[in-house]
Amino acid sequence: MFNYKILENIAMEILHQAFVEAFSDYAVKMDLPLERFQQMLQRRGFTPELSLGAFDGEKLVGFVFNGFREWDGKLTVYDLGTGVVPEYRRQGITNEMLKRITKMVKEKQAQQYLLEVLQANVSATELYKKQGFKVVRELECYQISASDFVPATTCIVEQIEPQQFSDFMDFTPSWQNSNDSIRAVSESFSYVGVRMNDVIVGYGIIDKKTGDIPQIAVHQKYRGQGIATSIISELIKHTESEKVSLLNVDSQCESLKRFLVARGFTRFVDQYEMILAF
Repeated sequence: MFNYKILENIAMEILHQAFVEAFSDYAVKMDLPLERFQQMLQRRGFTPELSLGAFDGEKLVGFVFNGFREWDGKLTVYDLGTGVVPEYRRQGITNEMLKRITKMVKEKQAQQYLLEVLQANVSATELYKKQGFKVVRELECYQISASDFVPATTCIVEQIEPQQFSDFMDFTPSWQNSNDSIRAVSESFSYVGVRMNDVIVGYGIIDKKTGDIPQIAVHQKYRGQGIATSIISELIKHTESEKVSLLNVDSQCESLKRFLVARGFTRFVDQYEMILAF
């Protein structure tokens, strides 16, 4: 019999250990030491009082980590990580946690419950569908080795102050790439942009350590002039990572997808964005 408890007042080290164990065999390699794990939780708005754990005695063997804030204009709870330690799987833990969490979310008067799941993880996708989640978007993830990117300096790229730029983008950024998520750990990123007539017409943001690019965009009037390539060339200089990645590109955004493939990026994983509306 497992004991299900809210994750308030649970030590960060316990949460981290359970996360590492649960994702030890994940399809996408997770390299998250404690410091980066804490940053991930902070970036995605981790809310312990809306998160749940399954305990076997004192050991945390399953968890649902949730965030809570407005997203895409709606009060939203976001599943930023669900996992079960391998030896405890197939015992109904995830299903039971989701049932309990859904009740908690409704009590918070949230308008929706949001999550992402690997398209290849058919069993998880089907479980979420049985709980009432519906696929609302397909998301694609791209990466390239920094050394393989062909640089360009057709434009003058400068460091800029953090601002709200996503109006340039052709699609709504996913939760982890939203302005709120970036602001939550703003010091973790470098921000660069291109100006024309003293107005920023293109920008990019990169994680200084991981090489994650949560947002990059060029104003529609200025596309096709090498601005985006110049921005990525500059961003690469601002990260320690040997790889740079763009996660959760909307599959409907053909312009960005074509650009990335043309510049040598490889699509390495696909996700579903799913929502349970209340």
